Amino acid sequence: MLHRLAHAAWCRGWRWLGRFVSHLGRLFTGIEIHPGATIGRRVFIDHGMGVVIGETAEVGDECTIYQGVTLGGTSLAKGAKRHPTLGRGVIVSAGAKVLGSFTVGDGARVGSNAVVLQPVPPGATAVGIPARILQASADAQREAVAARMGFSAYGVTQGDDPVALAMKGLIDNASLHEHQIALLWAAVEKLSAGTPGQDAKEGCLPQDAQITERFDAEGLQRLVK
Repeated sequence: MLHRLAHAAWCRGWRWLGRFVSHLGRLFTGIEIHPGATIGRRVFIDHGMGVVIGETAEVGDECTIYQGVTLGGTSLAKGAKRHPTLGRGVIVSAGAKVLGSFTVGDGARVGSNAVVLQPVPPGATAVGIPARILQASADAQREAVAARMGFSAYGVTQGDDPVALAMKGLIDNASLHEHQIALLWAAVEKLSAGTPGQDAKEGCLPQDAQITERFDAEGLQRLVK
């Protein structure tokens, strides 16, 4: 409520009054919102101590901001937009710093203590220092491939762990290779069986040819855990 009053005064040119009300809000709540900042509807600031929102920042409807978050700028140019824009339903976790005049897309998430210096696409997650963008579509695509193979070993460790990411890449590669090899042996068996007077096992198909997939997803899950 205090910010609404401060923002209204600021927009009407009563800068001193806007500043005064803003300072009162900071005194009472520990949340510092510049009176020039635009805050949407149903914005929830949880445990707001230490939250700082800059002058040209825009916070969309239904956003959630946790303690210690900074929506700051990286430029001192007057009259220019220096602070970020949060889309609808963005969640910014505790201690995160979003710095610059870019947009964090609708439904995006910013991890705790992340330092975001670049735009975040809608629905993506930004984690780390500096923040790296994790696309939700990547896991969805991987799960779709796993479903076609008949297993899913990716619910074990999600996120930005480099070891987990390396394991995911190795599992993708191994499962794809085994699938392709099984298809090749199946094709060779079919061709050998079609040769008159020649049995498939006695033709060009080796005795130890693996024409069925035996990817040990359960074993991999136990190892990664």
